[in-house]
Amino acid sequence: MRYNHFLTISVLSLLLSKGTGGDILSAFTGLIHDVSDSLSSEPPDAKVLNEEYDFIIIGAGSAGCVLANRLTEVKKFKVLLIEAGGPELSFMDIPLLATLIQFTEANWNYRTEPQAAGCKGMEGGRCHWPRGKVVGGSSVLHSMIYTRGNRKDYDGWAAAGNPGWDYKSVLKYFKKLENMQIPEIAKDKKYHSSNGAMTIQYPRYRTRLADAFVQAGTEIGGKIVDYNGKTQIGYSMIQFTLKNGSRFSASRGYLHPIKKRKNFHLVKFAMVTKILIDKWTKKVLGVEFERAGEKHRIKARREVILSAGAINSPQLLMISGIGPREHLTEKNITTIQDLPVGYNLQDHWASGGVTFVINTTDSFRSERALSPESVMEYYTTHSGPLSAPTGTEALAFIDTKDPDNKDDGHPDLELLFTAGSTVSSNYYQKAFNVDSKVNDIVYGPIADRDTWMVFPMILLPKSRGRIMLQDKDPHVKPLIYANYFSDGGHDANVVLKGIRKIIQLSRTKAMQRFNSTLHDIPLPPCARYKFDSDAYWKCAMKTLTYTIYHHCGTNKMGPATDPSSVVDSRLRVHGIDKLRVVDASIIPKIPAAHTNAPTLMIAEKAADMIKEDWGIPV
Repeated sequence: MRYNHFLTISVLSLLLSKGTGGDILSAFTGLIHDVSDSLSSEPPDAKVLNEEYDFIIIGAGSAGCVLANRLTEVKKFKVLLIEAGGPELSFMDIPLLATLIQFTEANWNYRTEPQAAGCKGMEGGRCHWPRGKVVGGSSVLHSMIYTRGNRKDYDGWAAAGNPGWDYKSVLKYFKKLENMQIPEIAKDKKYHSSNGAMTIQYPRYRTRLADAFVQAGTEIGGKIVDYNGKTQIGYSMIQFTLKNGSRFSASRGYLHPIKKRKNFHLVKFAMVTKILIDKWTKKVLGVEFERAGEKHRIKARREVILSAGAINSPQLLMISGIGPREHLTEKNITTIQDLPVGYNLQDHWASGGVTFVINTTDSFRSERALSPESVMEYYTTHSGPLSAPTGTEALAFIDTKDPDNKDDGHPDLELLFTAGSTVSSNYYQKAFNVDSKVNDIVYGPIADRDTWMVFPMILLPKSRGRIMLQDKDPHVKPLIYANYFSDGGHDANVVLKGIRKIIQLSRTKAMQRFNSTLHDIPLPPCARYKFDSDAYWKCAMKTLTYTIYHHCGTNKMGPATDPSSVVDSRLRVHGIDKLRVVDASIIPKIPAAHTNAPTLMIAEKAADMIKEDWGIPV
């Protein structure tokens, strides 16, 4: 433990000693290469593998971690979990450093393809889409926000032909995964549990700005809610997957407790290159993967479970012969099963650029958060600024379709409050891939100022994108077509309402205590419009289009009669024996939630279905 503390303080000292973003990233990433696997308390890398397992799980992300834990509860099941990345290391659990992890090898480092609208102010017109390439997956990279979604989301899944996915049915799985440690919320036993694997807490540090944002919401008629309880509409501090001031990833929640189970093997730095399928019987035989330059083939006695996420899962299915026939033929891949793999891509995006300057020092700024005093505070009490997840502190859920319905509304807009902005750290611009010229013109003049911002985030987008193969070589990244703003205007109009609501909140007594002033240097591509006009903001959102990292839907769940579906309601791939997909890619319609909690729920429910299908009582 002493060495862990020394290592992390060394990382932070290096960060402090460097003056530019590039130097910081170089120092940070360089040190990571020298960190040994021994720092992690997750299960060790299996050195000797069996020729056959009952279940092979591809991907040790949020879903894969849950499945490995729940399936190995059955002692006769032998389970292999395969992860392309390495271990989750100690510094990755420092909440404020979440964005920095994007610059390590723990990130697949995807970028979208240039599009007709959206991401126009990013380098090359391409948005960064970080995805976890590490044990724990994106639960190691994300901002730890825990939101479940709305009951109407899941009732909609069931109504679309997916029995067992209604809200009443999935609530027990949300409760099963949850260890709620916020006392005033945990007392609501109808909606919460304190017995699950994932610890949920408030951060140990909070800015005055966050309190003011929630107060501002009540000033304009909103109410304070537990958004994971009976109703979702309103304002709240964010519930996070945290434990005692540190990130609590799916790996920590589900894999660390089972590292001594004899029926469980975990293999790291192993890239699955193909799912092995008998093209005549359409039965899955096993998987092929590469590790340390060697190829391995492992058989699956019962099932292969694909949990590689909304980008990698469709890529691997298509490479293995499951996907749209025309597209596979173009890539010289023999089609085993013609299915709409890669379609239905959905994401929550938000407009950047809605930034407010204040005349106090209440915001997060990296030079203060990474001061020696702050570092020592974190490592003596696990509190202080470093214990706050990326500075994102509060949120609001709003139903723009029915704004007066505060008790049973279905929010289509989220306001995600951050006690800082792009100027708060010199690596935020790189994390979002903002064009350096745009950044310098707009944000250079306030680079040393204290600020806050709110991301107006579309929750129920109508736009749909697609994942396509660039090449049949699994090492070549797939093509990502986000297709933001392809819906005809609905999504932009919802986000515009969010911007208007943010400006209204900035003018409240609560926010004016800090002399909050809207930063009004226009984005260069939008300077032809009057600043603060609707036309300006619609241009701004297409210029600075920020993903909120909720990519999903690319292996849609639905009945066989639904030509747009890939898996059935038990997550079995249509027409293929012994193959399931269990991750965010099966989501038919994106919920009004940050998608990590729904993904954990999906995996908890899937584990029970798998047990049932193999005769194990649940």
